[in-house]
Amino acid sequence: QVQLVESGGGLVQAGGSLRLSCAASGRIWSGNFMGWYRQAPGKQRELVASITSIGGTNYADSVKGRFTISRDNAKNTVWLQMNSLKPEDTAVYYCNLRMQSNDYWGRGTQVTVSS
Repeated sequence: QVQLVESGGGLVQAGGSLRLSCAASGRIWSGNFMGWYRQAPGKQRELVASITSIGGTNYADSVKGRFTISRDNAKNTVWLQMNSLKPEDTAVYYCNLRMQSNDYWGRGTQVTVSS
């Protein structure tokens, strides 16, 4: 059974920073993708950033230059460093692990950016 546990969300003023963490446990195979998605009220869940097991990254245009994704394969942990936060970044952020064509999700962590 694979479990993902996120932490690090909270309330921050515009221009501030937060760092999200996600630890995966269970049977984790190599060659997987880890990433962060977010869902704002009334909107669809969208990809924020993803990273392959060898460090290749992909970012949504809206966060390029402000967010940085990183991972530690030995710890099965992924981080999302979020800088220069904007009110439109307010959402529930979900950790994702894609492994052998299966998607695993964390329960989400709320990020609220006040103006």
